Amino acid sequence: MAIKPVRKAVLPVAGLGTRVLPATKVIPKEMLPVFDRPALHYVIDEARAAGIEHFIFVTGRNKGAIEDYFDIAYELEATLEAKGKTAVLDALRADLPGAGACSFVRQQAPLGLGHAVWCARELVGGEPFAVLLPDMIMRSDPACLAEMTQAYGEVGGNLISVQEVPRAEVSSYGIVDPGARKGALIEMRGMVEKPAVQDAPSNLMISGRYILQPEIFGILSRQTPGAGGEIQLTDAMQTLMGESPFHALPFTGEVFDTGSKTGYLRASAAMALADPEHGAEARAILQALLDASR
Repeated sequence: MAIKPVRKAVLPVAGLGTRVLPATKVIPKEMLPVFDRPALHYVIDEARAAGIEHFIFVTGRNKGAIEDYFDIAYELEATLEAKGKTAVLDALRADLPGAGACSFVRQQAPLGLGHAVWCARELVGGEPFAVLLPDMIMRSDPACLAEMTQAYGEVGGNLISVQEVPRAEVSSYGIVDPGARKGALIEMRGMVEKPAVQDAPSNLMISGRYILQPEIFGILSRQTPGAGGEIQLTDAMQTLMGESPFHALPFTGEVFDTGSKTGYLRASAAMALADPEHGAEARAILQALLDASR
């Protein structure tokens, strides 16, 4: 049977961003600028590089800025055109997804990641789909999801990205129980959400990128609350694992967790340093601040 391509991506953006309050009191955490663009912009760029055609945002209250960001800003474009700032205008237009490429669905209550994914079921339909956690900016060449879609094209089934973390930190993440290796891929025997250090089956954390088969929606519809009293996606994947092939792909690039204050700082500094136009100046500014603080 031919492997269906991954054309749609689900982006759960309904979270409150409590770890980065008070900034997120009025600004969606996904829209906090990481150097010169919102964190969510980097995630969309990654998805587009992997060939994603349809972006499904699972939103909540006070998230209208996300929808506005991926729409035409007529007054801004007219002003830029009138002032002859064509390079900036062209860049803004190039970043916009095409007409009809974005859909928005509400998650009315914060019932967990699994519930957020389930809210996208009607828009995903019967196709395999990607899930990208917008807190996590992945930097590599090729992009993380592009590597995953290439591997998925070879084995099908379900695929997640994983990364090694220090053993002492496993209780902060979803952790996989690895089986046999097949080249770059690891067969998965199971996974557990935020295990105690002594109980963790590995130090491979689930790093926020997934390719899943649509059968997950039926499992999520019956899923009972798990860790934190929420509908956990890891619990549903554990069930699906008994019905469909599951692999993990180790990610060797950089992961920036913008959902915490220090993670957000690290991401902003890293993206500033990597910027081809402003990187040298950013390095000098950061070094001057470090020298002054000694």
